Amino acid sequence: MKRLAILGALALAPLLSGCGLHPLYAGGSSGPVAGAIGQVEIAPIAGKNGWLMATALRDRLPSNGAPALYRIDIRLDDQISGLGVRTDDSVSRERRTLRARYQLVRIGDNSVLLDATAGSDAGIDVVRSEYATIAAENTALERLSAIVADQIVARIALYARNTPAVAAAQGTAPAK
Repeated sequence: MKRLAILGALALAPLLSGCGLHPLYAGGSSGPVAGAIGQVEIAPIAGKNGWLMATALRDRLPSNGAPALYRIDIRLDDQISGLGVRTDDSVSRERRTLRARYQLVRIGDNSVLLDATAGSDAGIDVVRSEYATIAAENTALERLSAIVADQIVARIALYARNTPAVAAAQGTAPAK
Protein backbone atom coordinates (compact mmCIF):
# COMPACT_ATOMS: atom_id res chain seq x y z
CA MET A 1 0.00 0.00 0.00
CA LYS A 2 2.86 2.38 0.84
CA ARG A 3 4.45 1.66 -2.54
CA LEU A 4 1.25 2.65 -4.33
CA ALA A 5 1.06 5.91 -2.40
CA ILE A 6 4.69 6.72 -3.19
CA LEU A 7 4.24 5.86 -6.87
CA GLY A 8 1.09 7.99 -7.00
CA ALA A 9 2.89 10.95 -5.45
CA LEU A 10 5.79 10.59 -7.88
CA ALA A 11 3.37 10.45 -10.80
CA LEU A 12 1.67 13.68 -9.67
CA ALA A 13 4.91 15.58 -9.01
CA PRO A 14 5.41 16.77 -12.61
CA LEU A 15 1.84 18.03 -12.74
CA LEU A 16 2.20 20.07 -9.56
CA SER A 17 5.48 21.69 -10.57
CA GLY A 18 3.80 23.31 -13.58
CA CYS A 19 0.97 24.91 -11.61
CA GLY A 20 2.82 28.20 -10.99
CA LEU A 21 3.10 27.88 -7.22
CA HIS A 22 6.36 29.03 -5.70
CA PRO A 23 7.45 28.74 -2.08
CA LEU A 24 7.24 32.06 -0.27
CA TYR A 25 10.39 31.48 1.74
CA ALA A 26 12.47 30.00 -1.09
CA GLY A 27 16.13 30.01 -0.17
CA GLY A 28 15.44 29.62 3.54
CA SER A 29 17.11 32.13 5.84
CA SER A 30 19.32 33.42 3.01
CA GLY A 31 16.42 34.02 0.60
CA PRO A 32 15.08 37.45 -0.40
CA VAL A 33 11.95 37.25 1.77
CA ALA A 34 13.79 36.18 4.93
CA GLY A 35 16.39 38.88 4.28
CA ALA A 36 13.75 41.57 3.88
CA ILE A 37 11.67 40.64 6.93
CA GLY A 38 14.86 40.37 8.98
CA GLN A 39 15.50 44.06 8.35
CA VAL A 40 12.16 45.39 9.58
CA GLU A 41 11.99 47.34 12.84
CA ILE A 42 8.73 47.88 14.68
CA ALA A 43 7.88 51.44 15.65
CA PRO A 44 6.54 51.84 19.20
CA ILE A 45 2.81 51.19 19.55
CA ALA A 46 0.94 52.78 22.45
CA GLY A 47 -1.02 50.87 25.08
CA LYS A 48 -1.32 47.31 26.30
CA ASN A 49 -2.67 46.14 22.95
CA GLY A 50 0.29 47.87 21.27
CA TRP A 51 2.75 46.07 23.53
CA LEU A 52 1.10 42.73 22.74
CA MET A 53 1.15 43.48 19.00
CA ALA A 54 4.80 44.60 19.02
CA THR A 55 5.81 41.49 20.96
CA ALA A 56 3.93 39.23 18.54
CA LEU A 57 5.59 40.96 15.59
CA ARG A 58 9.07 40.70 17.13
CA ASP A 59 8.49 36.96 17.55
CA ARG A 60 7.63 36.71 13.85
CA LEU A 61 10.14 39.22 12.44
CA PRO A 62 13.43 38.19 14.01
CA SER A 63 16.35 40.47 13.24
CA ASN A 64 19.02 38.98 10.98
CA GLY A 65 21.71 41.19 12.51
CA ALA A 66 21.79 43.64 9.60
CA PRO A 67 20.78 47.27 10.12
CA ALA A 68 17.07 47.88 9.64
CA LEU A 69 16.10 49.10 6.18
CA TYR A 70 12.36 49.20 6.85
CA ARG A 71 10.06 50.29 9.65
CA ILE A 72 6.52 49.22 10.27
CA ASP A 73 4.17 51.87 11.69
CA ILE A 74 0.95 50.52 13.19
CA ARG A 75 -2.23 52.15 14.46
CA LEU A 76 -4.54 49.83 16.36
CA ASP A 77 -8.29 49.97 16.82
CA ASP A 78 -9.41 47.69 19.68
CA GLN A 79 -13.14 47.56 20.41
CA ILE A 80 -15.42 45.48 22.61
CA SER A 81 -19.13 45.51 21.88
CA GLY A 82 -22.00 43.71 23.58
CA LEU A 83 -24.02 41.26 21.50
CA GLY A 84 -26.37 39.17 23.58
CA VAL A 85 -28.72 40.53 26.24
CA ARG A 86 -30.22 38.58 29.13
CA THR A 87 -33.74 39.14 30.47
CA ASP A 88 -32.28 41.40 33.18
CA ASP A 89 -30.76 43.64 30.44
CA SER A 90 -27.18 42.54 31.17
CA VAL A 91 -24.83 41.60 28.33
CA SER A 92 -24.30 37.86 27.86
CA ARG A 93 -21.86 37.90 24.95
CA GLU A 94 -19.20 40.32 23.72
CA ARG A 95 -17.26 40.70 20.52
CA ARG A 96 -13.68 41.94 20.66
CA THR A 97 -12.38 43.35 17.40
CA LEU A 98 -8.74 44.23 16.75
CA ARG A 99 -7.89 46.09 13.55
CA ALA A 100 -4.45 47.32 12.54
CA ARG A 101 -3.63 49.87 9.89
CA TYR A 102 0.02 49.41 9.09
CA GLN A 103 2.56 50.98 6.79
CA LEU A 104 5.87 49.55 5.69
CA VAL A 105 8.24 52.51 5.43
CA ARG A 106 11.71 52.62 3.86
CA ILE A 107 13.88 54.18 6.56
CA GLY A 108 16.29 55.90 4.16
CA ASP A 109 13.75 58.25 2.60
CA ASN A 110 10.58 57.64 4.69
CA SER A 111 8.66 56.50 1.63
CA VAL A 112 5.63 54.32 2.28
CA LEU A 113 6.07 51.02 0.44
CA LEU A 114 2.97 49.25 1.71
CA ASP A 115 -0.19 50.64 3.30
CA ALA A 116 -2.70 48.01 4.37
CA THR A 117 -4.98 46.78 7.12
CA ALA A 118 -5.36 43.53 9.01
CA GLY A 119 -7.85 42.45 11.59
CA SER A 120 -9.75 39.76 13.37
CA ASP A 121 -12.41 39.37 16.02
CA ALA A 122 -13.30 36.99 18.82
CA GLY A 123 -16.45 36.15 20.75
CA ILE A 124 -16.41 36.28 24.54
CA ASP A 125 -18.95 34.82 26.95
CA VAL A 126 -19.82 37.25 29.70
CA VAL A 127 -20.29 35.33 32.93
CA ARG A 128 -21.39 36.43 36.40
CA SER A 129 -17.78 36.62 37.58
CA GLU A 130 -16.30 39.95 36.53
CA TYR A 131 -12.79 38.51 37.00
CA ALA A 132 -13.50 35.65 34.59
CA THR A 133 -14.92 38.04 32.00
CA ILE A 134 -11.87 40.33 32.21
CA ALA A 135 -9.57 37.31 31.93
CA ALA A 136 -11.48 36.17 28.82
CA GLU A 137 -11.20 39.65 27.30
CA ASN A 138 -7.44 39.68 27.91
CA THR A 139 -6.99 36.19 26.48
CA ALA A 140 -8.97 37.23 23.41
CA LEU A 141 -6.70 40.27 22.96
CA GLU A 142 -3.59 38.07 23.16
CA ARG A 143 -4.97 35.68 20.53
CA LEU A 144 -6.11 38.50 18.28
CA SER A 145 -2.68 40.14 18.50
CA ALA A 146 -1.07 36.91 17.31
CA ILE A 147 -3.57 36.47 14.47
CA VAL A 148 -3.19 40.06 13.24
CA ALA A 149 0.62 39.82 13.53
CA ASP A 150 0.53 36.70 11.34
CA GLN A 151 -1.53 38.57 8.74
CA ILE A 152 0.87 41.52 8.75
CA VAL A 153 3.98 39.35 8.40
CA ALA A 154 2.40 37.33 5.59
CA ARG A 155 1.53 40.52 3.69
CA ILE A 156 5.04 41.95 4.16
CA ALA A 157 6.54 38.64 2.99
CA LEU A 158 4.36 38.66 -0.14
CA TYR A 159 5.35 42.25 -0.81
CA ALA A 160 9.04 41.38 -0.41
CA ARG A 161 8.74 38.43 -2.76
CA ASN A 162 6.81 40.31 -5.44
CA THR A 163 8.76 43.58 -5.40
CA PRO A 164 12.03 43.57 -7.34
CA ALA A 165 13.41 46.63 -5.48
CA VAL A 166 13.10 44.88 -2.11
CA ALA A 167 14.71 41.70 -3.46
CA ALA A 168 17.47 43.76 -5.08
CA ALA A 169 18.24 45.36 -1.71
CA GLN A 170 18.83 41.85 -0.40
CA GLY A 171 21.09 40.99 -3.34
CA THR A 172 18.72 38.53 -5.01
CA ALA A 173 15.92 38.66 -7.51
CA PRO A 174 12.39 37.42 -6.82
CA ALA A 175 11.37 33.96 -8.00
CA LYS A 176 9.53 33.86 -11.27
